[in-house]
Amino acid sequence: MSTPIRFLALGDSFSEGVGDPDSDRPNGVRGWADRTAEVLCHHDPQARYANLAIRGRMINRVMAEQIPAALELKPTVVSLYAGANDILRPKVNLELILGNYRDHVQSLRRAGIQVYLFTGFDPATTATYAWMRPRVALYNEIVRDIAADLDCHIIDYWRRKELQDWRYWDIDRMHMNANGHSVIAREALRVMFGGIVTEEEISAHIPVPEPEPMPEADRRAQIIANLQWTREHALPWIKRRLTRTSSGDGISPKYPDRDAFQSYL
Repeated sequence: MSTPIRFLALGDSFSEGVGDPDSDRPNGVRGWADRTAEVLCHHDPQARYANLAIRGRMINRVMAEQIPAALELKPTVVSLYAGANDILRPKVNLELILGNYRDHVQSLRRAGIQVYLFTGFDPATTATYAWMRPRVALYNEIVRDIAADLDCHIIDYWRRKELQDWRYWDIDRMHMNANGHSVIAREALRVMFGGIVTEEEISAHIPVPEPEPMPEADRRAQIIANLQWTREHALPWIKRRLTRTSSGDGISPKYPDRDAFQSYL
């Protein structure tokens, strides 16, 4: 008899589900990992899911806090994405912090866990974040090398070019909305569990997102929207950096064990 799948999501706001609100869930968010687990657990009621990701976490803190906890949970499958919060800093040594990342990924592999690593998103067409593209490209190359060396798998966020459409993003312009999380969930199901769940099951539970057309905004409306975004999202983010605080301070993992998620199915 085969061992039931135990899926564990690690990382930051991306895997916690920020941008995809659901007031009935822990931390008030759903996200791609929950959506992925819902399909998996409907297919196989013996499957289990936990999620230790917390918004605002940088790579070294994800490694220090979540990897030891992950090993204790004994998952069979782990997804990991961390690094965006590091890349956003004024200065970052990606080779150094991804060396630490590599060591911890290796500890997961030595435990016999299947590991799925995410590349970073391509910000090429977004004026706000286009400056990050060289950093993300370097991050991706290192992550791809780690995956090849340690026999991990890649979920390629960089190549999901449809996500360069702002209709897949939350009003904060930092996190995907429900449609964006659905795109990633569909991709994750194919890459991680494509030999288990069918395309029909994926489409039944997560239909292809169809964002509403964006209304044409005149120049004045765009300026007002940009000022509002700066006031409500950009400036609070800068303040947290200056005060060395995090949006994840005081927040606990959504599903810290293998049974906490079952009531949401």
